Amino acid sequence: MEYVEVDVEAGENCDLSVTRMFEALEPSCEVTWVESAFRPDGWEGPCDVVGWSGGEPVPAMAAKVSDSGDGVVVLVYGGDEGLRLRPSGSSAEWSLDDKEQWGEPCLLLELTLEVR
Repeated sequence: MEYVEVDVEAGENCDLSVTRMFEALEPSCEVTWVESAFRPDGWEGPCDVVGWSGGEPVPAMAAKVSDSGDGVVVLVYGGDEGLRLRPSGSSAEWSLDDKEQWGEPCLLLELTLEVR
């Protein structure tokens, strides 16, 4: 069995620390878009996504995993500083200073939601 470890410390990108292990049900693949995510101000919609590490974008990854609390979900994860998201189609550079962007340690999405 393969496992995916998410180990994110709270910092400039996101204010939540997460350390969790997930049982992978398929190999991880790189993703750049998720069908739906919630911004802290309540906005919800399709988002561009990258991993965040060392203050820079890195690839975001996704895999179908088994999660004891939610059953089978799609885990989207990134660098050691989590994920960085922005509304889909934004032409802005990835930046911690952009108020339209936000950080998450990882995303656990329903299987019905598309990621690519």
